[in-house]
Amino acid sequence: MKPLDPRLLRLSRSARGFVVAAATTGLVRTVATIGIAWAVAAAVTQVIDAVDRGVVPERFPATLALLGAAFAVRAVAAWATDDLAARAAASVKSELRTTVLARAAERGPAWLAGRSSAGFATTLGPGLDALDAYFGRFLPQLALTAVATPVLLVAIGLSDRTSALIVLCALPVIPVFMVLIGLATQALQRGQADALARLGSAWTEAVEGLATLKVFGRARRQVGRIGTVTDEYRRGTLGVLRLSFVSGFALELAASLSVALVAVTIGIRLVDGSMGLGAAMFVLVLAPEAFAPIRQVGADFHAAQDGAEAAGAVLDVLDADDAAPTATDDAAPTATVGAAPTATVGAAPTATVGAAGADALVLRGVTVRRDDVRIGPVDLEAPRGSVVVLTGASGSGKSSLIAAIRGVLPHEGGVTVPGPAGSTRADRIAWADQRPRLLRGTVAENVALSATPDDVAVRSALGAVGLGLDPDLQVGSGGTGLSGGQAQRVAVARALYRAAQADTALVVLDEPTSALDAEAEATVLTAVRRLADRGVVVVVASHRPAVVAAADIRVAVDAAVTGAHA
Repeated sequence: MKPLDPRLLRLSRSARGFVVAAATTGLVRTVATIGIAWAVAAAVTQVIDAVDRGVVPERFPATLALLGAAFAVRAVAAWATDDLAARAAASVKSELRTTVLARAAERGPAWLAGRSSAGFATTLGPGLDALDAYFGRFLPQLALTAVATPVLLVAIGLSDRTSALIVLCALPVIPVFMVLIGLATQALQRGQADALARLGSAWTEAVEGLATLKVFGRARRQVGRIGTVTDEYRRGTLGVLRLSFVSGFALELAASLSVALVAVTIGIRLVDGSMGLGAAMFVLVLAPEAFAPIRQVGADFHAAQDGAEAAGAVLDVLDADDAAPTATDDAAPTATVGAAPTATVGAAPTATVGAAGADALVLRGVTVRRDDVRIGPVDLEAPRGSVVVLTGASGSGKSSLIAAIRGVLPHEGGVTVPGPAGSTRADRIAWADQRPRLLRGTVAENVALSATPDDVAVRSALGAVGLGLDPDLQVGSGGTGLSGGQAQRVAVARALYRAAQADTALVVLDEPTSALDAEAEATVLTAVRRLADRGVVVVVASHRPAVVAAADIRVAVDAAVTGAHA
């Protein structure tokens, strides 16, 4: 990430406001610093005059008052900068996390499937937490450097042009050191970010698979695995700290030598009488202040690199454009429809689900492409009250077609989802995945996906799928405490609950009976038929004979290999 990435300013209003505020407080601090230098120089010369004359000058109390006021203003400006930095860091982290999660939801599960969930969580969690140092130290110092350095250089030049020329010639030495050190640090910081992502992935995988590992007696081996990854991260952290200390020493050395050069020339001119004591004191006080901001910004940059790397990764995610699917001339529709009328159209526009209402699920040439595999085109017209079964072997693309209907997977062709005018596609659909994805909490909370479920509606949904579970029964993460069949029926009950509560016109069930025996499957199919009888279009992906037999419309889904492998 750049010292001040313009993408961050573009995406975060808080970041833009903070940079302006930090520049303003930096200007106030610089003016206060000049006031301190002038007051110190004036006080010293007045004390020397008082020693020579034996009388304290009348201006001395006013000089001391100015000195105290300048110190107070500088302290208040520094406090304001720190307070603004803390608020900006919290606000920017919240904005970035909200924006990334919203973008991930828009791109859908297909986009998330190509990324490590643990790495993604690590970036959004501990990674962005490191922005505290970036906003708390580096950006305020960067704004102070941009404002203070030229102002202080002008102030020194007005008092002594020779000293200003020396400072001007010596200043570039520090940025050169910063660039050289930054090049050495860049690879190290990226490696450290990768190590943190690997540590998060290792920990998450171990926790998610802990039950399986315990069953096979492999749980203790994970201690050594996580310990190895942790030790790698520890060594990387020590390497970063080592380089930060070395870089700080180099910057301090360069600044100290530059200030010493200014002090030596001033001393020589004081001896030969070509420079007054007041001007000399003023320049000597300001010279270190001229080098301090640019020296400190280099040190803070290394301290804030973890946050900069995480923010850079997040901004790269936000800038990444999804590849839009393109139509090809690969032919061969694979859909076959029985028991209900359908329309067959060769090509179709993009999906339509907006303001207009619809009374049927209509697919027009829907084609999904994943790598070198093409699913479809599929044409379908299913009126309200229909049960549509997507059949096909495992891996034929049933789940991909469902994702296209739900609007979470890029596709070609048109999709019209039944529902009232003005509603979104998400408002019109209730859905159950082939994996139950249960959360820690009660059965009722898992059915309603809410901390305040409707108890009557929950019991009705559970009863419809033949589950006599207590809605208050506690369930562990991933459905721990329930059998596979029970967890699957809880997921179906979740779809039924949403269909009843939100009055959705389309219910989509992906392999809802794959883990059920014949009796439980018959109960679920009865619930599906009752749902259709209420005027809902029910789409079920399954290759189970009983489910296929219950269909009003059957669509055979097949995946065809395209491109070089065809």
